[in-house]
Amino acid sequence: MNWSIGLIGATGIAARAVIAPSRDRHDIAVHAVAASDRDRAAAFGRRHGVMVLPSYEDVITAPDVDVVYISLHNSAHVQWAQRACAEGRTVLVEKPLCLSLAEHDLLREAEQRGGGQVLEALPTLGHPWHDVVRRVLREGRFGRLRDVQSRFAFRTPEPGGYRLRPDLGGGIFHDVASYWLQALQETVGLPSSGGTGTAWCAEPHGVDHAFEAVLPLPDGAAATLTCSFAAQHTAEHLFHLDEARVRVRGVLLPAAGAVALNVAIRTTTGHTEITRTEPVSYYPRQLERLAELLSGRAGHWGAESAATRDRIRIMEHIHRTARREIRAAALDKEHT
Repeated sequence: MNWSIGLIGATGIAARAVIAPSRDRHDIAVHAVAASDRDRAAAFGRRHGVMVLPSYEDVITAPDVDVVYISLHNSAHVQWAQRACAEGRTVLVEKPLCLSLAEHDLLREAEQRGGGQVLEALPTLGHPWHDVVRRVLREGRFGRLRDVQSRFAFRTPEPGGYRLRPDLGGGIFHDVASYWLQALQETVGLPSSGGTGTAWCAEPHGVDHAFEAVLPLPDGAAATLTCSFAAQHTAEHLFHLDEARVRVRGVLLPAAGAVALNVAIRTTTGHTEITRTEPVSYYPRQLERLAELLSGRAGHWGAESAATRDRIRIMEHIHRTARREIRAAALDKEHT
């Protein structure tokens, strides 16, 4: 079976995550694109050989579109995903899928009414390093889990972009939270509630340019996230056990092609073990996951929805209740 994708947003991520990997497939093709700026849409269409439609609505209602991919600012995700669902379309939405449980429930209602399905675009789902860490924890060779420390730093956005606008759902925490919570979800599990945060902002009502979160985990452990906009990219997880630490670095390299990751175990006696995962191409893998769900070859939408809901619930709680501190946007070294 073949599926056609319509793009809402003429963005760089749409080109990398959908157009590029679709060219290597026979069952998925990009049909059309629309953007709020028609000149930008036209340039995007010429560059990638994609038909340009006048509006988002035209993409959603186009008879040749089976899947709608949304890569707009975070606060617009729900509006257009709902509309696409009403037309019975499958919808792939860039992370975070939405910003609150209330929005998530609106999407579920839209699915039930219109017959469409909504999926969060999270290319790190099911990465082989999760299996390695789960196995280490399950075997118990190094004692029980004490804590998980995660560090992320994303390149400082260009001025004027949505990532620096709170009204559009910007801020570093919304950029990072889905990746952090998904990694915890697949390795140690998520709690039913809780979590605290501290947001560092350049002004009282500005976005968080640095953020720290603490999430209690089952069995008395805790997960800590430190993230910021910074000059250098960082993405790593560190699992502390009684008798060893397990480190996974470079977990966010979706544009780098097929990448193998090292899971490094260093024991308290100084011994080091390294397990190298199979190479994974993040975006082609994400498109394959979409095809598997569409065809019914693997997984089911209900499980995807429940897992996403748990992540949104915790993300919303931490972001909404976080203590806010005012600090110049030039970041301290401790957050880079």
